[in-house]
Amino acid sequence: MPEECEISLAGLSLPEAPAAQAAGAEAAEGAPPGGPCAPAVEMRVPEKYSTLPAEDRSVHIINICAIEDIGYLPSEGTLLNSLSVDPDAKCKYGLYFRDGKRKVDYILVYHHKRPSGSRTLARRVQHSDAPPAARSVKQDQPLPGKGSPVEPPLDYQEDDKRFRREEYEGNLLEAGLELEHDEDTKIHGVGFVKIHAPWNVLCREAEFLKLKMPTKKMYHINETRGLLKKINSVLQKITDPIQPRVAEHRPQTTKKLSYPFSREKQHLFDLSDKDSFFDSKTRSTIVYEILKRTTCTKAKYSMGRGEGRKKDSALLSKRGKCGKYGITSLLANGVYSAAYPLHDGDYEGDNVEFNDRKLLYEEWASYGVFYKYQPIDLVRKYFGEKIGLYFAWLGVYTQMLIPASVVGVIVFLYGCVTVDDNIPSMEMCDQRYNITMCPLCDKTCSYWKMSSACATARASHLFDNPATVFFSVFMALWAATFMEHWKRKQMRLNYRWDLTGFEEEEEAVKDHPRAEYEARVLEKSIRKEAKNKEKCHRVAEESANKWKQRVQTAMAGVKLTDKVKLTWRDRFPAYFTNLVSIIFMIAVTFAIVLGVVIYRISMAAALAMNSSPSVRSNIRVTVTATAVIINLVVIILLDEVYGCIARWLTKIEVPKTEKSFEERLIFKAFLLKFVNSYTPIFYVAFFKGRFVGRPGDYVYIFRSFRMEECAPGGCLMELCIQLSIIMLGKQLIQNNLFEIGIPKMKKFIRYLKLKRRSPSDREEYVKRKQRYEVDYTLEPFAGLTPEYMEMIIQFGFVTLFVASFPLAPLFALLNNIIEIRLDAKKFVTELRRPVAVRAKDIGIWYNILRGVGKLAVIINAFVISFTSDFIPRLVYLYMYSKDGTMHGFINHTLSSFDVSDFQNGTAPNDPLDLGYEVQICRYKDYREPPWSEHKYDISKDFWAVLAARLAFVIVFQNLVMFMSDFVDWVIPDIPKDISQQIHKEKVLMVELFMREEQGKQQLLDTWMDKGRPQDDTCNNHAARAGQDSPTISTGAL
Repeated sequence: MPEECEISLAGLSLPEAPAAQAAGAEAAEGAPPGGPCAPAVEMRVPEKYSTLPAEDRSVHIINICAIEDIGYLPSEGTLLNSLSVDPDAKCKYGLYFRDGKRKVDYILVYHHKRPSGSRTLARRVQHSDAPPAARSVKQDQPLPGKGSPVEPPLDYQEDDKRFRREEYEGNLLEAGLELEHDEDTKIHGVGFVKIHAPWNVLCREAEFLKLKMPTKKMYHINETRGLLKKINSVLQKITDPIQPRVAEHRPQTTKKLSYPFSREKQHLFDLSDKDSFFDSKTRSTIVYEILKRTTCTKAKYSMGRGEGRKKDSALLSKRGKCGKYGITSLLANGVYSAAYPLHDGDYEGDNVEFNDRKLLYEEWASYGVFYKYQPIDLVRKYFGEKIGLYFAWLGVYTQMLIPASVVGVIVFLYGCVTVDDNIPSMEMCDQRYNITMCPLCDKTCSYWKMSSACATARASHLFDNPATVFFSVFMALWAATFMEHWKRKQMRLNYRWDLTGFEEEEEAVKDHPRAEYEARVLEKSIRKEAKNKEKCHRVAEESANKWKQRVQTAMAGVKLTDKVKLTWRDRFPAYFTNLVSIIFMIAVTFAIVLGVVIYRISMAAALAMNSSPSVRSNIRVTVTATAVIINLVVIILLDEVYGCIARWLTKIEVPKTEKSFEERLIFKAFLLKFVNSYTPIFYVAFFKGRFVGRPGDYVYIFRSFRMEECAPGGCLMELCIQLSIIMLGKQLIQNNLFEIGIPKMKKFIRYLKLKRRSPSDREEYVKRKQRYEVDYTLEPFAGLTPEYMEMIIQFGFVTLFVASFPLAPLFALLNNIIEIRLDAKKFVTELRRPVAVRAKDIGIWYNILRGVGKLAVIINAFVISFTSDFIPRLVYLYMYSKDGTMHGFINHTLSSFDVSDFQNGTAPNDPLDLGYEVQICRYKDYREPPWSEHKYDISKDFWAVLAARLAFVIVFQNLVMFMSDFVDWVIPDIPKDISQQIHKEKVLMVELFMREEQGKQQLLDTWMDKGRPQDDTCNNHAARAGQDSPTISTGAL
């Protein structure tokens, strides 16, 4: 057992060996206090960073190794019981160090191997200011009273990780952090390092990060007056029942002036309660910044002991992985298995101490408060600005869906009310017209009556009516208004959260390089250095100590990498791989859509041979529904695959900064998922029925499958079915079922594992765990990209094809009401607490939203003009109608075909299926009749309709774009009252500093005035002395 393994046993009367007494006397200097939780697993902090007085640190330390040798070491349970009944009670079950005073700000988790069958007492691991090499020598010495211990078989990989942890933690101590170990946990083989940032470290880092903190100066927020004040008061009374019962959510009339923290200007800030001045979110952010920049460049690696020296490449690879950066590379290399801040406490239970997490669970993460506003300020206080902005954006988006849903329902009801007055659908359902249609497939399909498609025609009118055009224009303006409303809301949050001057820090963070980028740059610098040496020396034989030179070069990677960076030549293979992979995956998506199209064609032909009349009459509905379900399953599976591939493609690019990595990942993932989700819908909207050909001259796929065509009422109804099933299916299965079901399944699996354990192990497991043990079992936070992605895809469903499905905003609204509480519950109860990240906007997602909004205008213009029958109806009404009504429209859109012109082998096998012989059948197209000179050629009506369609697209697109830009221009990005408050803050800050300077000047003047009489008296005495002794003065001169 190493000599460093010691335990504080203050108050126990045990005989001490002289060596132990000496060790205790030496170790007493700088030891932490022995409080109610004195048997701490603690790493000593350096004397210069200790925040406790020397008299409180005088705790006697006894060498536990010597005690064990002479037989005085009691068992673990006896020792703990002799110290306290419940040693964890006053430590808040892991929220504090064992002294019950220092709060745990961050946790590092690592795996370690210990002998099974012996649960040793928690050890005190000392870290002095001695270098790692000195400590390692000390550890290798045999313990007093024992011979040379029998060493177990060495695990060089574990040795390597242990050395790197020791050096890294030593560097953390030098940075001023305080650490405490705990390896005696209920999770076998897992050790925890508790990190505490003392006050001086928090002040230093807050100044370095330019954190804006509230000062003592308070000012009144300008309130609205007159009519606006009355309206606001009425709205507050109306909305009071749906406001969360949270102090942070109440309207504020005063606000504290904020200023970047400075140790020189601590008198400006209210430091009466230093424990709460920096909240837990800020403390964990500060510690994480230290963890990121703390390096481990001098770590020792096992290079022998029976294994022989490692190869140069392996050594350099390890050196590169731990060269210039900290916790990110250590996590990636498995030195630590996890790193996270702690939750504030439990969120449910009878005796749970009240905390922000419990408040969030009750007022935000519960389904019973779905009708209330979100406590966004409390979310930001607990999780940070970035997550707070996501939920604020989601709340604004959900609120804006309310008017869109109301208008969409009105449009749908209008279609329901006017369906019986729609002349085209009435003509299709009227059996007196007796219109015989051409077969839908070769051979097996026979002729059919148009009246059999009556239900489809009536249903299509619900979504294909004049109100749909109005709704498309409305949704385009809605999207522009939503973006402007969010920008204004974002500015209000920036003002409330003191993020108005965030640009400078954002630039600094943006330039911070990623661990993987530094590793690649270091490898490049080593190769470059080696090539330069080879060119200079041209030595035939390498020197024996060449590997040492290369290691030194790697250790000096900081200097080398200052001048080296990755160019496009270095990244060209990754760029080429990205391009080829993305093209290939898009091709795979198209191939799957083509496969579904072939399935629809072959299934329609198979069902047409069925003897049941009911089956044959519902062929179109059956084929469409089953094909859409297949599309839905494929989309859900490919979404998961494409997400993993997008991350891998981004990693091989090796972006320099985290911001660049995130933006590239988001772009790739959005591109692939956009194509995956919308390709089947684009096919139905713009390609199905466009390239069919005509009877007697159909277009075939692979010379076997005839292209499918739209129903007589158009493809809009089928587009509506496709859109609704995919949208609802994705929301129900992918967004909600997976998010609810997977955590429940994991919890059930843990329960089954617990049942299989022995009773003693189960009893040990059920005991109350430390906070850091409970949080370790939670899922790690994977970022906001999946949350944003599902909402952006939904936004596309709501805006891109809204002309075909006016109820899309309603279903999106219902989904989002559940989604907000589902995500909230996930963040509060199922995820480890994420590190708080400051952000002033939602980043690249805003640009994606704007792009989708612009694209929606164009797509809706094409859907109205080419997919629906809106334009053909207008053309017929104003150019071809004899009585100014829609009577005769169906007959006008159908062309005639002589059945004798069928190609060989394509005519129906049963031409008498309708009970009579058919001479002429009809099909939907604008072509010349068979008795014309240019039979089956495209008619003039086709070109008239096409010209009207293109004209509509141009007019609609430009008009709606102009109206959207006008809305953008009319609504200012920054609310007037917020701009006034920001200006007022600047003026007050200048006044505050002017008063401070004036006070300093007055103090200086007062001091100078007090000093002048004494100076005058001294000068008078000197003058008299000079007059009395002029000779001495002259001699002195």
